[in-house]
Amino acid sequence: MSPVSHLRENPLELAREQLARVAAAFEIDPSIAEILGRCKKSLIVSIPVRMDDGTVKVFEGYRVAHNVARGPAKGGIRYHPDVTLDEVRALSMWMSWKCALTGIPFGGAKGGIACDPKQLSRGELERLTRRYTAEIIADIGPERDILAPDVGTDPSVMAWVFDTYSMHVGYSEREVVTGKPLEVGGSHGRLEATSRGALFCARSTAEKLGRPLSEQTVAIQGLGNVGGFLARFLAGDGARVVALSDSSGGVHDPAGLDVEAALAHKATTGSLAGLPGARPITNEELLLTECDLLAPCALEQVIHEGNADRVRARVVLEGANGPVTPAADVILEQRGVLVLPDVLANAGGVVVSYFEWVQGIQKYFWSEAEVNAQLEIVMTSAFDETWALHEERGLSMRLAAYGLGVQRLADATKTRGLYP
Repeated sequence: MSPVSHLRENPLELAREQLARVAAAFEIDPSIAEILGRCKKSLIVSIPVRMDDGTVKVFEGYRVAHNVARGPAKGGIRYHPDVTLDEVRALSMWMSWKCALTGIPFGGAKGGIACDPKQLSRGELERLTRRYTAEIIADIGPERDILAPDVGTDPSVMAWVFDTYSMHVGYSEREVVTGKPLEVGGSHGRLEATSRGALFCARSTAEKLGRPLSEQTVAIQGLGNVGGFLARFLAGDGARVVALSDSSGGVHDPAGLDVEAALAHKATTGSLAGLPGARPITNEELLLTECDLLAPCALEQVIHEGNADRVRARVVLEGANGPVTPAADVILEQRGVLVLPDVLANAGGVVVSYFEWVQGIQKYFWSEAEVNAQLEIVMTSAFDETWALHEERGLSMRLAAYGLGVQRLADATKTRGLYP
């Protein structure tokens, strides 16, 4: 039997619904809104891979560029069984708003392969990545479309993309991909950037609400790169992490979990199951845990119309892309739950990806302290702009953040005009 998809609704339709709300609230020219609701280019590629047992398996891959009015396309590639073309299109749109909100001179893009990377050997992953890169190579490049990591991919995957592209063009082209290992032109601070940016948003929110993180309880769904580092950072700020989960389930302790012990247990055993001193819970139960800050850091649509009325957090920080559906947004807003939207809360990754791209072009690399300091400036500025609009017009943080991003992209589109 095929696995049940985590997607309850078509993500592209949800992204367009969000855009329609923004266009109405910010009086975006309907013709411009029509352009922004479509993706510039969508590729579907067939990826034959020789498996370790000698057989050949064919995977399906995608690469979508949403908009390039503000600069070259930019976005990650995800390896997950549920990857679809419409999901990738939606993710590319959200990336466009994210880049515009933070002032990064990129347009949105996204890519993915429908596969389960946990079931593939290292060799199979490398062959899959290299063939995927070769299939889309005519449409990517440092001034065209720049790749990055996402769900199911990591710096080593980015290194394979970089090497494959470079072998095709005949010289090393670092800027075609970000999130690379330091040894081949990556940036200090990139691995933790998404989580560190989320931390800056959490700190700014705590300051606005008059309650420091050291007095707050936290639940985090997803213990991959984003969730794992965010748990460390929030615990380092004194927050009491009461619940954590990964794809197989979670753990809960109202007195507080030892984050380092939990991460070590997962690294050793492959999951959080059996963590000493903690009660096992499901991912659904984690989302309904009583806490001050809930951070869904896994996949889309985990908070939806069916469970939003039972979320007991005061603040929801979207570490993942699209974890709260539009219908759930309405319910949470009516209940007074503050949602820190994805295009703001998890924008740290693309900000430091931009820093990595700049460093590669200049052939001059920054220290980790410099990267983190510049990231804080960009994230704090984006948060402050969003919060000011949120208060000034009485908008939700999502509508304010999306509005700023969409308006900036609409302005760029209008200024450039139509060709021919």
